Amino acid sequence: MNAQTSPGRIAFQGIRVRFSSSTGQDVLVMDDFDLEIPAGQFVAIVGPSGCGKSTLLRVLSGLVRADAGTALIDGRSAEQTAERIGFMFQRDTLLPWASVRDNIAIGLELARVPAAKANERIRELVAFLKLAGFEKHMPHQLSGGMRQRVSLGRLLAYDPDIFLMDEPFGALDSQTKAAMGKELLRIWEQHQRTVLFVTHDIEEAVTLADRVIVLSPRPGRIRLDLPIDLPRPRDPRLLRKQAGYIDYVDRIWREIDAGEAVQS
Repeated sequence: MNAQTSPGRIAFQGIRVRFSSSTGQDVLVMDDFDLEIPAGQFVAIVGPSGCGKSTLLRVLSGLVRADAGTALIDGRSAEQTAERIGFMFQRDTLLPWASVRDNIAIGLELARVPAAKANERIRELVAFLKLAGFEKHMPHQLSGGMRQRVSLGRLLAYDPDIFLMDEPFGALDSQTKAAMGKELLRIWEQHQRTVLFVTHDIEEAVTLADRVIVLSPRPGRIRLDLPIDLPRPRDPRLLRKQAGYIDYVDRIWREIDAGEAVQS
């Protein structure tokens, strides 16, 4: 799919978000935040805890209402286009009483796909995500990595234009995390959807993304907007040995450290 003509262009314009703290005082999480993301681009967002990374995803999905500003998808209010967004969290949200197959089917049911077509799509996704033979397994019978594959399957079944991913692999061990990152790249390269990926892992951000956005400490603003000019397809094991990769990681870390030094 051509990333220039496909749907999924995102624009944040003048976003301001305040939350009430446990002490009853307002906390300014984001202020006058602007960001544009072309359709089909893979963007990673990094920064210190509390800087508004996850809040951005929730504003775009409609889970959080901004106090000021607008979030747009292809020029329309994100609130009017929520059906075009898929959300994947750090902890999987699989239904514990539903099988692998039935968890994937939820996305198709939401999209009101006819039964015959849905069954065919489920078979395709099970094969694509290397879950064949596990269709009848329940979530408690699966490893963490397999559970996240099922979550990816549900996302793909729904077929949204935009993937919002809030540290989706953060709870996994390093080996499984790397394998899931490679799996996500394989999926993205085939489907070319717009991805907004929040992570605390700088190496993960550089490995996966076309572009890394570094946010300042609260209130979150863009300190660095860094295009990642590394060849695709990317093999994480080989990529991390390249000098260019190491330079990107070092630059992002320096920017985060500088932002925290200014804040203190």
